[in-house]
This record gives sequence, C-alpha cells and structure tokens, in this order.
Amino acid sequence: MQFTMALLTNKGAASSFTQRCRYDVFLSFRGEDTRNGFTSNLNGILCHNAISTFMDDELPRGEEISTELLKAIESSRISIIVFFKNYASSTWCLDELVKILDCKKNGQIVLPIFYKVDPSKVCSQRGKFGDALAKYEEKFKDNMNKVQRWRAALNEVGHLSGWHFKNDHPQFRFIQEIFEVISSAKSNRTQVFIVEYLVGIDSHVEEISRHLDIESNDVRMLVIHGLPGIGKTTITKAIFNLIAYRFEGSSFLEDVRENSSSKDGIFQLQETLYSEILGGRNLKVHGVSKRINVIKEMLHHKRILLVLDDVDKFVQVENLLGRCNWFASGTRIIITTREEKLLSILREDCHLTYYNYRVKELDEHESHELFCQHAFKRKKPMKDYLELVNQFIQYTKGLPLALKVISADLYGRNIHCWKSALDKYKRIPNPYIQEILKISYDGLDQTQRDIFLDIACFLKGFYKNVVVDILQSCKFYDPYYDIEKLIDKSLIVVSKDDKLLIHDLIQQMGLEIAQQESEGLKKHRRLLLYEDAPEVLTGNTGSDEIRGITMCSSHAIESWKDEKAQIFENS
Repeated sequence: MQFTMALLTNKGAASSFTQRCRYDVFLSFRGEDTRNGFTSNLNGILCHNAISTFMDDELPRGEEISTELLKAIESSRISIIVFFKNYASSTWCLDELVKILDCKKNGQIVLPIFYKVDPSKVCSQRGKFGDALAKYEEKFKDNMNKVQRWRAALNEVGHLSGWHFKNDHPQFRFIQEIFEVISSAKSNRTQVFIVEYLVGIDSHVEEISRHLDIESNDVRMLVIHGLPGIGKTTITKAIFNLIAYRFEGSSFLEDVRENSSSKDGIFQLQETLYSEILGGRNLKVHGVSKRINVIKEMLHHKRILLVLDDVDKFVQVENLLGRCNWFASGTRIIITTREEKLLSILREDCHLTYYNYRVKELDEHESHELFCQHAFKRKKPMKDYLELVNQFIQYTKGLPLALKVISADLYGRNIHCWKSALDKYKRIPNPYIQEILKISYDGLDQTQRDIFLDIACFLKGFYKNVVVDILQSCKFYDPYYDIEKLIDKSLIVVSKDDKLLIHDLIQQMGLEIAQQESEGLKKHRRLLLYEDAPEVLTGNTGSDEIRGITMCSSHAIESWKDEKAQIFENS
C-alpha cells in the first residue's frame, strides 16, 4: 500500500513559517472507537521511537474544546486524525478537526487515517457521518455556522490523500508504514521563515504541485518568474516548507543574485548548500570549481530539494550546481528569477525535465483580503474605511509587496491620515517599494534606461513595432534588442495584441526617476506636465536633448494645437 501525501495536490494547502513545536505529533481520535486498539498501538510505536506525541485521552471532556487542547494542537508539528465510523458523533472531535485544518493553513502537516471507513463517506457526510450532522443541524439550529464549519472541515479532510485501513490489512505493517512517514518528517526539520497572512497562495500551490509531481522519479527543474515584488520568494518558501521533509536532503539558498556579487559570497552559498544537506559538514577545499566537484561527488546519490532564490544570471546556477546533469532520481530544483531570458537558457543548458511558472498579480478579492489583514488585522475593513481601501487597492494593482508595505504602514491610523497618505503615494512612490522595483532598472545600461524611461513616460500601450519605429527615427540604432532586455527584466510586458505594457507602480517608478533626473540636471529631458511645456520651450530651460513632451490637457492642446505628444530628438 503506497501512501501519497496530499499536502500539495489539494486546493487549500498552504505554507508556514517556522514555529517552536512542543510536540512532534498530535493524535486526534474518538476514544471509545480506537483507544484500546489501533490508536494505542500507534501511540506506543511513536513514543517508543522518541517521537513526542500528544494523546488527548487524559483531558476531561466537556461541551466545548479546552484551551489546553487548542494549545496542544497549535504547538504540534504533525496532526494525525484517526477516522472511525463514529468519529462525527463527537462534537469535541469535530472542533479538533476544524482547529487542525486551521493550523494546516499555517504549515502544520495533516495526515488522515481512514480506519475501516470509506474516505468518500467522510467527504460527503454519508452514512453515520451524515446521520450525526443531521442531528447537529437540529441541535444547533440557532448556530448553523458551527455545523457548516464541521461540514466544510469533513469535506476538506476527506479529499486529502491518506491511509485507508481495511479489514484485510495487517495492522502492524500498517502502523509501521505510518511510523516511517512520521519519522521521515521528524528527521528533516529544514524550514524557512515565511510571512504571515498568506493570501492567494492556494492556486499557486495547486498549480506548482502539478509541475513538481514529487511522486515522479525524474529530475525536475521549476523556474518561478514574474514582476519584482510579486511574491515569488514567498510562494517558493511555502512550497519548500510543505515538501522538504519528503527528500533525503534540502537546501534553500536566499538572495543568490546579491550573494554572488563576490567570491566570498559564492563560497558562502556553496558552504550553505553543502552543510544544510549533509547536516553541518563543511567544505574543506578552496576554489569555486573544486567545491562544485565536491558537492556533486557527495550529493549525486541523494534525492534532494534545492531552491535558488533570486537568480539573474546563469553563471550563478553554474557556480552552485555545475552543469545540472548529476542529480539523483526524484530530485527537484526550484529557481526564482525576474529575468525572462534566464528561462530559455536554463531550458537549453540543463538536461532535465523543465517547467516554468509565471506569478501573476493578485485579483481584486485577494488584494482586498491581504490589504485588510495588514491594515486592520482582519479580513474585512472597518466600515468608514471601505472606499479608501478600494482606492489603495486600485493604486497597488495587485502587487503583494505594495499591498503589504502600504497597508502595514496605515495600521492604527485615522481616516485623515489615510487620505493624506493616498494623496502622497499618488505623487511620490513609497521609498521601500521603489528600492525593490528599481533593482531591475539599475541592471540596465544607459541606452536601455533611456528607452525604459521613454516608454514609461510616453509610450505605454503603444504597439511594439510602433515604439521601435519611433525610437529608431530619433537616430537610434535598432532598439529591438534593448526592448527585449526590458522584457527579460520584467520591467515591461508584451500583451497578446503586441502592445507594450507596464505595471502602474513600475511606471510610477520610471516617472519619478525621470523627474529626479530633470531636477539633478536642472534641465528638462522629458516634459511630463503639460504646464511645463510652454515655460520650458519659451524660456529655454530644456536640456540639450529634450526626448519628449506630454500634452494631455484640453486647454493645453487648444493653446498648442499645432503640437502633439511626441518623441523627438533636439538636433
């Protein structure tokens, strides 16, 4: 009988940030059903092998689940739920189940055991499960939300893959298999810190799980890419925390781009990779190439999970993994990047099964929830703030970084302050958000920076071939390559109808850079405010090369009817 974990394959699986766990296992069961048989035998083998287990049979039972029991669930790394035919006849057990699935959203491993009961009956609440819930609907008719929570919990856990014990199974072998999975999860405790308030994570986990397919024995690489601040690292940490224990070794290397900027940084990344997988052992050789050979020699026989976070050059992958052709069967490699070009390089140069996954912006509902969680510490806004919340969501355009930074800053502030902040953000970008978004811009050469600023200031929404023609007519060489570089760096995207688009916050970053550039030079290169055009052109306060003028006021257009918004070279 093969056990298939459902942590990744079910919608609703989410990730965690590391907590200090008091227990390895929380064992949930209906005492009268299995305490003196299966459950006690399972508890015995776990305790005998030094797996700390909380078994709730010593706590007094009442109508409501106790605070002590809730704390025990929260402080457990794994919850095992033993479903017997009479499980649902205990409201205590159903409350436990709701709490366990709530903890699952924060990274707790949940392992259901269907003991002589069909999982489909748990899921659909048929048979004795249905009878029990029907009685509760009558008993709690003034509190139907409670019953609905129980139904939803049974439906969710019934869809999780777990162990199904039937009468013809040898019980000892069944318990031994459960112990082996628990032991494996305990021995691999590698976890990475992850932020709270994970919103919109379910769909990502579901899709990425299909690409990873950790039951498959081939070697797979998944590249997660998208805009800066879109949540690539957060999603990857969620996946890592969910599946790391399924591998013989795992390593999460953060900030590869930044840490690879020096030889010492590369050495430290190599050291971390080696040490995390081999349990604290150190590399005792010097030189990047020699260290790669040692890493390959020591790890090529292990089924491992590797994450390289924030990669922007293929050489960074080579410095850590060599040619990517030495991994053991079942190994999974996840790379996050904002560089679109890296996708094709990895696909061609790494000889393994390859997938890529683009992270998209949050939708309006998800943006609303994430913003409110940080601004109000709850999912819905205070009534008087609703319109302002909607305006901030419109401003951030689904970018998680901006939603989190701005909403956290607004927490506890009054409406007047919110209105003032919104007005300021529309004029001046948040400096922290600006810094993150600007990393890709800083990696451009001067020509590419000029083209990006021209597109941000004047050409957003133009067809790509029109932009090429406009820039080329300004005595540029063919700008096609440089536009592709902007696409590679996720600064601009090409729509299905071949228009150049920019996320509003990245465009705002470009406008701010252009404005600062003009102030620094004390001469205008890009006239972004229609009021400036007459003054600059008549007062000769433009630079030697004015690159463009925006004319967007009906009054200005009437006054300057022979002019239009244009890109030109001042020759």
